[in-house]
Amino acid sequence: MPLFNLGKLLMLAGGSLFLIGLLLFLGARLGLGNLPGDFTWQRGRVSFSFPIVTCILLSIALTILLNVLLRFFR
Repeated sequence: MPLFNLGKLLMLAGGSLFLIGLLLFLGARLGLGNLPGDFTWQRGRVSFSFPIVTCILLSIALTILLNVLLRFFR
């Protein structure tokens, strides 16, 4: 029985990683990370990026989504 539970856990982890990868792929194609207000610094071969506006937009979207889901399942 422990192998059955481990198998379910591995399938859940694999599915979650797939969904996260899909969201990152689609987000990059939609321009997330390159919005006005996102900070990017480059000097020579070193680059640093901090997408602050993208983080704020994702935070607002996830807050709304989680609030709707929690109210629905209550």
